[in-house]
Amino acid sequence: MCRESLTSPIIALLRPCTFLVFLLLFPSPALSKRDLLVYFPNTAYELNIYKIHGKRPGKTLMLIGGIQGNEPGGFLSADLYADMSLEKGNLIVVPRANFYSIILNQRGPNGDMNRKFSHEDASASMEDKIVNILKKLISESDYLLNLHDGSGFFYPKYINKWRNPQCFGQSIIADAEAFQVPGTDRVINLGEMGRKVLDVVNPHISNDLYKFHLLNTRTADEDSPHREQRMSATYYALTKHHIPAFGVETSKFLPSIDLKVQQHNLVINAFMKLFDIIPESPGLVLDPPVLKYLVISVNGQTPIVIKEKQTLELTHGDLINVTHIEANYERGLSLDILGYGGLNDYRKDFAIFKDTTFIVRKDNHTFAEIPLKVTAKKPKEEGKPDKPLKVDHFVIEAKGHRLLLSEGETLHLVCGDELKIVDVLPSMPASSGVIVNFKGFVGDRKNNTGEDRGYVIDTGSALLERYSLNGKGQSYEIVVSRGDDILGRAVVKLDPPKMQYLILKVNENQHHLLRPGDHVALGRDDKICLEAIQTNLYGPGDVHLSVNGHKLRSGEAKAFKDFFSTSRSPQRARIQKAGLTLGEISFSIKN
Repeated sequence: MCRESLTSPIIALLRPCTFLVFLLLFPSPALSKRDLLVYFPNTAYELNIYKIHGKRPGKTLMLIGGIQGNEPGGFLSADLYADMSLEKGNLIVVPRANFYSIILNQRGPNGDMNRKFSHEDASASMEDKIVNILKKLISESDYLLNLHDGSGFFYPKYINKWRNPQCFGQSIIADAEAFQVPGTDRVINLGEMGRKVLDVVNPHISNDLYKFHLLNTRTADEDSPHREQRMSATYYALTKHHIPAFGVETSKFLPSIDLKVQQHNLVINAFMKLFDIIPESPGLVLDPPVLKYLVISVNGQTPIVIKEKQTLELTHGDLINVTHIEANYERGLSLDILGYGGLNDYRKDFAIFKDTTFIVRKDNHTFAEIPLKVTAKKPKEEGKPDKPLKVDHFVIEAKGHRLLLSEGETLHLVCGDELKIVDVLPSMPASSGVIVNFKGFVGDRKNNTGEDRGYVIDTGSALLERYSLNGKGQSYEIVVSRGDDILGRAVVKLDPPKMQYLILKVNENQHHLLRPGDHVALGRDDKICLEAIQTNLYGPGDVHLSVNGHKLRSGEAKAFKDFFSTSRSPQRARIQKAGLTLGEISFSIKN
């Protein structure tokens, strides 16, 4: 563990004039505003904790974000409060409780961390160790907010399968309406607190679908439908330390991350006001991450600076260490050296023997790539034969990332995703007679040499099905050859493209969330707008709604009667990209 502190016990030993200078440079404990605690530094589990002290004493609110890694609204919102100054009260901010799951963009690759708070002696895994630290911080707090993004939209009554009492999105979650502290007369009125926050928050939300509701999970009741919450952070805080604790869930179906963060902030700010924690300088900064430069030590010598779009040239076997990432963000940064180490190789030593790439991420978003080129090899030892020519890795660009695919490995994509074969490792240029061929793709129809490096390949429209491994267009081979010799193979397997949901806005005041196979009835004079489409494809591309030969794209609004004939029977509408159908819904005209 590392700790930043602005206090020192030697102040009392200094002469008066020296004391004044020292006090100006290093504030006394009473004026200290922020402590940073860092656990497991420079690993994929790095845990940063910010303790912010107000100018005036008050209660302490703890914010937990990122306990589940695929919920960016929670951890990006918590991140903003780590830099806050307070007029009164205190904050304990844990923006990324499970950094490992955030880098992977998964809920919990080693189990849901928010289901580990019931463990009595949890010390086996890294997740358990982090939970023990969070428990200690909860014991120092007066209130807790656990920030999440949830499925669908919670509503007390059943409206449809994505707006009902079983959904979590757009809710403030309490484990009970009221909690009687054992052995005392004290009652914690969670429901009353939650409703006060709703009264503050919802007037600022114009879209009725996006308004928050209070979800009482009745966690301790025998007939509770949410008994799994007994293992959560909020239930632990309420029952073990007897402090008000709430889950805050924005919907995963909100159309942008910015909106999720803004709505989390509305709720957090309302709770802070309720708890009399007064901010001095809140802020909202959602600028895209930008790399300025990396500082890299090569063979332990004076560090060098490499900027994006530059190439780092090394000698075979050089020892490197990336000692610093300079970007417009300080937190949530990780560095991955493809083919070496683990998910986070920041500030670690590696000997480099082959061309590779630095991948720089903010949370799970790659925002910079810097190639490393090995320009020379150590002299061959006498008497040792040359190794046979063989491909070790394929360098592939897909899903917004540069991937290192091992020889013989299978890359899973969705039919319609694009990919580019950048190179193979060790590098073998076409001028050496080596051909990298994606079987079933023709890059240059006028001069088909079979060399397919550098082409952007649309897996939905550019492949010849008869050349697939099974003849059904499901799997294709990438083959590296020189003459009659096969140097390496990899496989690209294509999963079917699917529409996951769309949000249809009707007459500016109604919203319908539709999944494949859903049906909606509308009036002929209704005006419809396709507000959002979510698919399993990477990137939106030209995904649209096709109805009777008419197209409606995301963000477009048209009159409903322009699409349909006078028929009262349900009519099918397809969600399409190019020639691919991703799903179907149906419409009918109201009587």
